[in-house]
Amino acid sequence: MHGDSVFLFNDKMKARLKKKYADITTWFEENVPVAESELNFDSPFQLIVAVILSAQCTDKRVNMVTPALLQRFPTPEAMAQATPEEIYPYIKSVSYPNNKAAHLHGMAKRLVEVYGGRVPDTVEELQTLPGVGRKTANVVASIVYDRPVIAVDTHVFRVARRTGLSDGDTPLAVEKQLTEGFAAPLRPRAHHWLILHGRYVCLARTPRCQDCGIAPWCDFHIKETKKLTK
Repeated sequence: MHGDSVFLFNDKMKARLKKKYADITTWFEENVPVAESELNFDSPFQLIVAVILSAQCTDKRVNMVTPALLQRFPTPEAMAQATPEEIYPYIKSVSYPNNKAAHLHGMAKRLVEVYGGRVPDTVEELQTLPGVGRKTANVVASIVYDRPVIAVDTHVFRVARRTGLSDGDTPLAVEKQLTEGFAAPLRPRAHHWLILHGRYVCLARTPRCQDCGIAPWCDFHIKETKKLTK
C-alpha cells in the first residue's frame, strides 16, 4: 500500500509540474510574445563572437565592443589571420580579455580550417570550437539554427529553480528538466523568456515579486507569502 501511495504522490507531483509549465508558458506567450537576444549581430559569426565575449560580462558592454572589433575582423578568415595580441585592444574592456582574445582567435582559426568559415549547426560541433562550452553552443544553435535546445546561464538557472520549474543542482540538470518541460518548438523562446525575466524581474538579490507576472506559480513567491501571513 505504501508503494502505491508513493506512486500516486509522484503522479500528482508530475501533474502539478506539467500544469506549472503550461500556466507559465501561457503567461509568457500572452505577455512576452517576442523574446530575443539582446546581443547585436548580423550573422552567425558575429553572434558566436558576441556570445563568447558575453561570458561573465553584460550584453550592454559586449554591444559596445563588437562594432569596432568586427569592423577590423569582419570574417572568420580575417580574425584567424590575426593574433590574440592584435584582437586584445578591441576587447580589453570586457571581462577576461586575454583569455577571450585567445578563444576568438582559436575559434576563428578552427572555423576556417575545419568548417570552411561556416559556423557549424550542431551543439556537438560547436563545442569543438575554442571558447565554446555547452551554454554558448546552445545559444548559437538555438538562435541561428532554431535548434530545440535551452541554454542555461545564471539567470535561467535562478529563475528555473526559484519558480520550481526545476530542482536541478547543476546547469546541465536544469537544462534537462527545462528541455523535458517545454515543448520543442517553444524552447528557443523559453530560453529568452527565462533569461530576460531573470535579468529584469527575478533579480538575484532583490527579486521584484510585486512586478512578476508568473508569481502565482512561483514556489519562491508562494513560500515568502506564506511566511508573511503566519
